[in-house]
This record gives sequence, C-alpha cells and structure tokens, in this order.
Amino acid sequence: MGERTDEGRDAQLKSVADAGRPDAFVLHEAIRREGDEELRRHGGALLLSAIAAGLTMGFSLIVPGVLKAHLPHAPWTELLTSVGYATGFLIVVLGRQQLFTENTLTPILPLLHDRTGTTLWRVMRLWSIVLVGNITATAVIAAVLFHSDAFEPGVREAFIEISRHAVSSGFGTTLIKAVFAGWLIALMVWMLPATGSAAPFIVILITWLVSMCGLAHIVAGSVDTFYLVFAGEVTLFDYGWRFFVPTLIGNVFGGTALVAVLNFGQVAPQVEEQKAADGEI
Repeated sequence: MGERTDEGRDAQLKSVADAGRPDAFVLHEAIRREGDEELRRHGGALLLSAIAAGLTMGFSLIVPGVLKAHLPHAPWTELLTSVGYATGFLIVVLGRQQLFTENTLTPILPLLHDRTGTTLWRVMRLWSIVLVGNITATAVIAAVLFHSDAFEPGVREAFIEISRHAVSSGFGTTLIKAVFAGWLIALMVWMLPATGSAAPFIVILITWLVSMCGLAHIVAGSVDTFYLVFAGEVTLFDYGWRFFVPTLIGNVFGGTALVAVLNFGQVAPQVEEQKAADGEI
C-alpha cells in the first residue's frame, strides 16, 4: 500500500513538474527526497565526497588569481575575476560533491518534515562529516598552491591579494556577510530542481554575486584564509576567530532560517495534508 502511494505521489509530482514551472511543494518534495538520501549515505562516502568538494573549491581561488594576474588594472577587472570564483562551485554542484552550505537546506527539509531526535542526529552527523572533510581539504589545496611552483609569481601574488578580503572585516561584519552568502547559496539549491538545463547558469550567477558582493563563504573562504596562513600574513587563531566562527554561524543561519524554514512554512499545510493521506499522522 505504501509503495503504491509513493508511486502515485511520484507520478503526481512528475505530472505537475512536466506541466510547467514546478510549484513550491514540488520543489520541496524534490529537495526533501534528496535530503533523505543524503542522510542515509555511508559516512565514508560522505567524507570522500566532502574532501573532493574542498579540493575542488581551490579553483575558486585559482581561476580568479590567474585572471587577475593577466588582466589590466581597470574598474571592470574585479567584475570579471569574480566570474572565475564560480568555477569551483560549478564543478562541485554539477559533480554532486558534498558542500557544507548546500547542506544547510537539503537535509533540513527532512528534519522539518520528521522532527525527531533520530533525524536531528542524522543531520548533525552529516554536517560534521561534510564540514570536516571540506575544511581539511581546503587546507590541503591551499598548502599545495602556496608551496608548489605550479603558478608563476605574479599569479601567486594575485592569490594573496584576493585572499585578503576573507579576513578584512570584523567579527560582526563577517557574520552579516556570511548570512547573505548562506542565504544565496541555499536559494540556489532551492531553485536548481526547477532550472533543468539552465542549472549551470544559475550556479554561475549566484556564486558570481557572492564573490562580487564580497560575501563570506565557509569553504571557498577557507581556501583563501589558509593560503594567507601559509604565507604568514595571518595566524590560525585569526582563521578561527576572524573568519571560521562568524562565517559558519552566518552561513548556517542564512541557509536554515532564511531559506529552509521560510520555504518550508509556505508548503507546511500541503505537507501535513500529504502526511495525513499517507497515514503518517
């Protein structure tokens, strides 16, 4: 009976999605089901995917650095180098790698749907594994970029110039910047199921806005800040207090409170009706 119900719901969701622009409930269900799958994944698989994502995010420093080193000093230069920031995100999202800020939305919808201690524990487990994998990998890629001769001195100097923005603000300012970044990235994840073949353009647009506005992202910014640590410009304490703590708090709040909770609220009556129809309540 439950299997037939699931099949019927799948067909209903598909028919609504095929008929035109998916409504909020269809988007919610698509993301919630993806979140359910993520919460059930093996810890080792999550960690490897998170490490891959952290390493990949190095391209969000590499590409802007190369562009900055070879472009003239002009008012429009920063707008173009900001597009390069999207490279790491594009690879991570389309490659289905685990990025912490995406997980401020995806597993939260199952938690809001099933508000139990078991689901909360699974979310905390997922967050912990992904965050550790992401941050560890960003330190590794930053070390490789600093200690190797893979890039010419002019590009490496550009890396330093670009990276300074991550620790250029105080705790409160960085926190606010991180709220906006977490908000934008979670909105991007919310929109992706409805974008189809336009998904790459949505990823590029949203992450370009994050960079152009100088917002704080916990993973991309960790690559920058660790590069400064290896260059001797900041300390690990600076990384922890001036960047990591405010950025983590802001990204989590922006993604969970401003996207997951608010967008769940608009479909909550339909969710409750569906749960009642399925006999869950």
